[in-house]
Amino acid sequence: MAEAIPGQARTPTAAAALDFDGWACPVPLRDSPTIVMGHGGGGAMSGELVEHLFLPAFGGPDQQAVPDLTDAAVVDLAGARLAFSTDSFVVRPMFFPGGCIGDLAVNGTVNDLAMMGARPAVLSSAFILEEGTALSDLGRIAEAMGAAARAAGVRLVTGDTKVVDAGSGDGVYVNTAGVGVIPDGVDIRPSRARPGDVVLVSGPIGVHGVAVMSRREGLEFGIDISSDTAPLNGLVAAMLDTGADVHVLRDPTRGGVAAALNEIARSGAVGIELAEREIPVPDVVLNACGMLGLDPMYVANEGKLVAFVPPSDADRVLSAMREHPLGREACAIGTVVAEHPGMVVARTAIGGTRVVDLPIGEQLPRIC
Repeated sequence: MAEAIPGQARTPTAAAALDFDGWACPVPLRDSPTIVMGHGGGGAMSGELVEHLFLPAFGGPDQQAVPDLTDAAVVDLAGARLAFSTDSFVVRPMFFPGGCIGDLAVNGTVNDLAMMGARPAVLSSAFILEEGTALSDLGRIAEAMGAAARAAGVRLVTGDTKVVDAGSGDGVYVNTAGVGVIPDGVDIRPSRARPGDVVLVSGPIGVHGVAVMSRREGLEFGIDISSDTAPLNGLVAAMLDTGADVHVLRDPTRGGVAAALNEIARSGAVGIELAEREIPVPDVVLNACGMLGLDPMYVANEGKLVAFVPPSDADRVLSAMREHPLGREACAIGTVVAEHPGMVVARTAIGGTRVVDLPIGEQLPRIC
């Protein structure tokens, strides 16, 4: 029998009035027996789903350890090192300031390949369409995908289309997969993070998430804001052309910069210390997050990257980034340390420190 709350009378009438089935938790429960939105958020729940369900199922009984999970798989095939990645896009609304689900899908997979140092070459595209979706909307999405592929210098070479009953989908879902070639001598992966590495970010964070949210919720922030969706392969190529030994690259999409850095810290068994005042957050993002009680560190980006480079290479990589149109506002935001491995901390403007933990689910679902 449950104990009464101290100081509160326990009566049959009061107990009967408690309807636990109607209660809702603001944070997804970690031991949920069913899929919840948090499982797709790029945070702790997503990681647990991969580690405890997918990896054992795909790897079989001989699976001994969690592999170095990256934005794309590296495959040796016919004498070449290839990066291979796939991603699905369920953003709502399909059209938002600065882009749509179409260019988001192309740029997202191009960027996953680029985060391995690969030169993206070909993509596939698959559509799940809800019955009743306007052909004009699908046409706009397809045109956006074609334009994005041309801008990134990749080809859309194969695909598939399925239609589901009205009410069984949400307009258009898109899956893209891609293959790219990794140049000789390039070795980029989270486990290469080393104490002393400088953490760079290519520009202001949180823009994409706020842009999508503003359209979805009909919010006004006093200034126009557009998604930062863009192909990052050109920026990565400029960074690698410096000859620097880039250790880690990551595009901080779901879960934002916080999730990306936590994943890297855990993969590399290193600590990361950030200078909070150096993290570039636009005023419109700060205002929107302040209004809604969100942390910009956890808001998704679709045209930004974080890089870990040795201190001897940091200045020339940063200079190359700032010379590229997508890296003009690049800056250093922290360093890798040997202390507190697996943990990310931030030094605040008033001299304190705070832990920047891995999110459980996602603050803003359906934004990519």
